[in-house]
Amino acid sequence: MIRKSLKQMKRWGSVAILTSGIALLVGCASSSDPADMYKGESATAIFQKGEAALRDNSYGEAIKRFEALDVQYPYSPSSETAQLHIVYAYYMHGDYASAESAADRFVRTWPANAHIDYVWYVHGLADYFQNLGIFERAFPVDLARRDLTGLQHAWADFAVVAEQYPQSKYAPAARQYMVYLRDIFARHVLEVAQYYYNHGAYVAAANRANEVVREYNGTPMVKPALEIMVKSYQALHLEKDAAAAQKVLDANL
Repeated sequence: MIRKSLKQMKRWGSVAILTSGIALLVGCASSSDPADMYKGESATAIFQKGEAALRDNSYGEAIKRFEALDVQYPYSPSSETAQLHIVYAYYMHGDYASAESAADRFVRTWPANAHIDYVWYVHGLADYFQNLGIFERAFPVDLARRDLTGLQHAWADFAVVAEQYPQSKYAPAARQYMVYLRDIFARHVLEVAQYYYNHGAYVAAANRANEVVREYNGTPMVKPALEIMVKSYQALHLEKDAAAAQKVLDANL
């Protein structure tokens, strides 16, 4: 069973995920040993009750059941589907680190699964939200001022969906995330360029601004980057370079 697709809505400075009208629940799975749980139940019973828990949005219970199934009946015919469900359950439970780990495992174990595009998409969502604290998920935050390593991983996950599975129903949302994250990356480099300019490091400022123009063409940050380039070259008395940058800037007005 595959849950309804996660629909992405992008706004500048924040991203909201809508999925069948269900809000994200924050919590953690039980620490009970899955080897000791539901011992009197068959593999079929554990799996079916896990699916029932998913339908009831009881993600913690679903996680415990699918983990128990994996430990107690590792060769069950339902194992592959259970591991697919557990990726979703961890994500909806707000345990993004476990959702990422479960997605990694699924990709390694069942790379040819018909729903592998879905797993990569949830992997990207988990990478994205794992980089936000609980208060940052509730209130807008300028992601460009943070360490972007995790967001770069999210971008790479979404790129897998968009490029390797272009016909996937998750591909349009993945592409929108990529555009949004690319803008964040460009703004981050622009802020570094501005920092260098403000501190008189004009060569570094020009180089960083040129990186924005070269690597993030088409983003709103290109125009201010060109302005920094012009001012930096002028401060360095590189009039020819300043004029060339000004010409490109004028063409972008």
